[in-house]
Amino acid sequence: MKRNIRKSLRNLKRYQEILKVFVKYGFDDVVNKVSIALLPENAKNLLLVKGKNLHRFSTPIRLRMAFEELGATFIKLGQMLSLRPDFIPAEFVLELSKLQDNVQNDELEEINDVLVKEFNKSLTDIFSEYDEIPIASASIGQVHKAKLKTGEIVAVKILHPGIERKIETDIEILEDLANLIVMHVPESRLYDPVGIVREFGKSIKKELNFINEGRNIDTFRNYMKDEPTIKTPVVYWDYTSERVLVLEYINGIKISDLQLMEESDIDRKQVAENGAKSILKQIFEFGYFHADPHPGNLFVLPGNILAPIDFGNVGRIDEEMQDGLLDILKGAVVRDSYRIARTLIHIGIIEDTINLRDLQRDLMEFIDNFYGMPLNQLNLTKLINEFITLIRLHKIKLPPDIVIMGRTLAIYEVVGRNLYPQFNMFELLIPFTEKAFFNRINPLNRYRSIIRTAENSIDLLKNLPDYLQNILHKISNNKLKITFHHDRLEELAQGIDRASNRLSFSIIIAALIIGSSIIIQLDRGPILWGYPVFGTVGFIIASFLGIWLLIGIIRSGKL
Repeated sequence: MKRNIRKSLRNLKRYQEILKVFVKYGFDDVVNKVSIALLPENAKNLLLVKGKNLHRFSTPIRLRMAFEELGATFIKLGQMLSLRPDFIPAEFVLELSKLQDNVQNDELEEINDVLVKEFNKSLTDIFSEYDEIPIASASIGQVHKAKLKTGEIVAVKILHPGIERKIETDIEILEDLANLIVMHVPESRLYDPVGIVREFGKSIKKELNFINEGRNIDTFRNYMKDEPTIKTPVVYWDYTSERVLVLEYINGIKISDLQLMEESDIDRKQVAENGAKSILKQIFEFGYFHADPHPGNLFVLPGNILAPIDFGNVGRIDEEMQDGLLDILKGAVVRDSYRIARTLIHIGIIEDTINLRDLQRDLMEFIDNFYGMPLNQLNLTKLINEFITLIRLHKIKLPPDIVIMGRTLAIYEVVGRNLYPQFNMFELLIPFTEKAFFNRINPLNRYRSIIRTAENSIDLLKNLPDYLQNILHKISNNKLKITFHHDRLEELAQGIDRASNRLSFSIIIAALIIGSSIIIQLDRGPILWGYPVFGTVGFIIASFLGIWLLIGIIRSGKL
């Protein structure tokens, strides 16, 4: 607790800066709910300044503008949220996907200090040429073109000085804000802000270590080594560290530069298809894919070769999830909503509280909306967005990599149609899924799964005698304990207890009435106003107790 207080005080200036920006962009209602726990009374007047004329913009636009003003951490957070349409509404996804890194270049002296510290050498000892003007600058780093002493042209990616501390501070603040939002804005729990921040923290910390990106590149390069239409840059590990990444320089045409591609005799249709086939192969064969194929990360080389860069974000789909995806696609093809729902259950993303009948009905309606349409009329992006909307309607949380895969396909479909207006992802998707499905049911291609099952069965049979002997030994020594988990049994016990108390109370009242009646009939004992005192007192007590019991029953609402 004391540590959290010290952190909050240390980060107070940044807290105030963040809250002021959110107030400026019209989110003062949320800030008012959570800032009470963050700021002393005399600091709240710092949050009173609002932006002028900003309310004419929609909420998603104002959120994007706030994130851009707050810098690197919030830009990255917004970009991550734009990949999670199962968490946030579609209009926010669309707007946050427009977030662009707007980062000033670092001072040359600061960048040189980073390089010298990491290499423990001067720049002239490493590079024969070094371009001081960066060729790109993003939220966490900037890139310079250089030439190694050995002659290779390279791209040198350098982490912004001090960015680690800034991001660490922002993540601490985001964690505090997420917990406060959950506490003070109950409707936010549907979107799990605490879970979003934790996922984001893990993701961005990986990106801050360029060794992780270098490994991603090597893994991708190994998978794509037999693909002549894909070029993956080489990592120069002798010059790479956590804060510096040195790669083969890709001298290509930006995939968005259509005119230059025409002038260079590039077949845009072929490039679009090469990229799509590559992504589908990454997903359905390798289970490992480049998760950010937007135009800024894709270059085209002579021979219609596609060269992806920036491997900070990659997606992974394990064998079980690949099988689940194939079952979902198969269910859509044969109009089997039960198969789709069953698959969602199997891969563990549906909770017991979901109404399966309603889900199956909505899935069938979703399938019927596009079933039988010609492939060239199908829009993958639209289908993915409609499916995500359906998933959100039923409060189903998809695994992050599944959502990222869907967004990757949707992003590339836009890229492909920009290259070639008649490009259709479905025309390539269907053959790939059919091939993957047949490979799945082919025993020769399932040897790893068969071997794993056999090994597990052998282990079970081998250990079964020991397990049985252990159980029998505990039984014979009266040491076997069976633990039962009960749900809401305390409420049942309390209900029975209340009912028995009322029953006992009623019996006492009935006994008082009967006893008093007998005393009055016998006409024994002291007499008051012509009636036996004990009988009269008994009736009075019974009346009070009866009224008390009746009031208690009425107040409980269980009349």
